[in-house]
Amino acid sequence: MAAEPLPQPAQPYPARARETAALRAVPPPVLILLAVFSVQLGAGIAKHLFAQLPPDGVVFLRVATGALILAAVARPRLRGLSRSDLAVGVAFGLSLGLMNWSIYQALARLPLGIAVAVEFIGPLALAVVGSRRRLDLLWVVLAGTGVALLAPWDQGVTSWSGIGFAALAGAFWAAYIVLSAATGARFPGSGGLSFAMIVAAITLMPLGVASGGSDLLRPELLLLGAGVGLLSSVIPYTLELEALRRISKRVFGILMSLEPAVAALVGLVVLGEVLNAREWAAIGCVIVASIGATRSEK
Repeated sequence: MAAEPLPQPAQPYPARARETAALRAVPPPVLILLAVFSVQLGAGIAKHLFAQLPPDGVVFLRVATGALILAAVARPRLRGLSRSDLAVGVAFGLSLGLMNWSIYQALARLPLGIAVAVEFIGPLALAVVGSRRRLDLLWVVLAGTGVALLAPWDQGVTSWSGIGFAALAGAFWAAYIVLSAATGARFPGSGGLSFAMIVAAITLMPLGVASGGSDLLRPELLLLGAGVGLLSSVIPYTLELEALRRISKRVFGILMSLEPAVAALVGLVVLGEVLNAREWAAIGCVIVASIGATRSEK
């Protein structure tokens, strides 16, 4: 899900709790896989909440609780920033909020694994855009084949609107990657992401409040929303930061490419979403294309 898992290893990461000896003892690939599972488990729980709260309400709960947690860990400092700096931060927040809104709309219409596979086309396209390598054309064709296999030609478990929302989430994900780098260069420390989360929460508030109403104040939903925020933001960011201190960004990107498969597994175990052989093959195409694009990236 889109959570706002960091799709590219070159992104700035938020402030996290002090490193512990236990984290340092875990191999980096294990940390990354744990982060991926955490993000997708958060997405699975969020989708489970759709039975009690509309997607707009769930995504607002998720982003708002994530914003509160990150603000407590890394309060954004705006003093000394120019208007252009703030404009970049706001744009980053908008891309973050709209990315999450789009993927939650997709999750309401598609199995988790399929939604994440289609969303992954965004960062994959960004990785190969402007490339003159013929090999990168292969990754584009392979990813396109995967999406074509996922299209609802037979009107099965997928829907055209779901595919569209997932593709929109991928486009916002690509914007998120570009803007996160720009924000990290302008905001001190981890304040940029914290500021962006606050902007995202404010952006989604009208839709969330209108759809969720008083249900947003139910203690059990607030608790689950906080859990989704932890699983989708704080825990994976902490694990990813520790892993990036000890492995290359290319290896990080390759491991992150396994996310659609993990999403499909979480969808199967947590949500009971059974995919057919064609859908698994499509997810495999996207994963191979993503790994190939990451390996060939300079």
